[in-house]
Amino acid sequence: MKFAENVTFGGSNLNRAAHLRDATHQADLKADPTARTCLFWRGKPCLVGGDRGPATLAQVALDHAVLQHAAGALIFLGLSDAGTPLFAADISNWQPDDVADTLGAFVDPSAQVHPDLPSDHSFVELRINMTRLSARDAELAASARGLMEWHRTHGFCSFCGHRVQMSKAGWQADCPDCGRHHFPRTDPVVIMLVTHGNSVLLGRSPGWPEGMYSLLAGFMEPGETMEAAVRREVFEETGVQVGQVDYLASQPWPFPASLMMGCHGQASTTQIKIDPAEIEDAIWLTKEQLAEVFEGRNPAVLPARKGAIAHFLLTRWLEDTLN
Repeated sequence: MKFAENVTFGGSNLNRAAHLRDATHQADLKADPTARTCLFWRGKPCLVGGDRGPATLAQVALDHAVLQHAAGALIFLGLSDAGTPLFAADISNWQPDDVADTLGAFVDPSAQVHPDLPSDHSFVELRINMTRLSARDAELAASARGLMEWHRTHGFCSFCGHRVQMSKAGWQADCPDCGRHHFPRTDPVVIMLVTHGNSVLLGRSPGWPEGMYSLLAGFMEPGETMEAAVRREVFEETGVQVGQVDYLASQPWPFPASLMMGCHGQASTTQIKIDPAEIEDAIWLTKEQLAEVFEGRNPAVLPARKGAIAHFLLTRWLEDTLN
């Protein structure tokens, strides 16, 4: 697909410098006076730029006062184009004076400002701010958030139950008891642009914002190809049969740790019979109807979130630029 690497969180060609993740190189990189770290609090990145318009991922020196709250070692993200060592720090040990009730919700509009940072530096939800970032900052934020979530939820060896230790600059966890090595988890997910002639199949899950519809998606199963997963998931959720399946583009999706693999599926049937245990509703929309949705002229249907691969694929379909 011509525009495949234009998807949010991908395509910035970050130099991850995996060969520098050993202890010796890490000591040298942390001693570099130009080294910088981005900051996260409870999964929310620190951005600079107010609450509207373009924003940047905040980066501070490794001796900054805010790092007194760092939980665990810094994670090495890679090198900037100028060769600057880039790290990520989790300062979730910091306790703000006031924590919003929306923290952790599907939509969290709250922002937290640390007293040791300028007032235009705030911790905000990445999902609703991802389109404000450059491709490079978005990739850094997605990588850091995914790694931090993995460390938060995989603190013990899955074989013997002993607490693991971070190694390889955050990209590995080692068990000191049984000696096993553990690596960051990525869950493969297929997300499907299912079409039939001039129409596209959309669905919505319970708990989504009222009226929001998006492409169908589902986790792949062991021993399953992407094509088979597309056909199975679409049939399980809507009863629609899919024939030809083609891969289009992928997107890292750190909510919490998925790789969304966008596919185009051509439906061979159109009758919808939803499984309420899977989704809340499903509908067919023509290109003309979808265009109205994207233009805000359909009060009953809201489009997929900008920045998500679903929005990307639907836009390409509307523009006839899938190939």
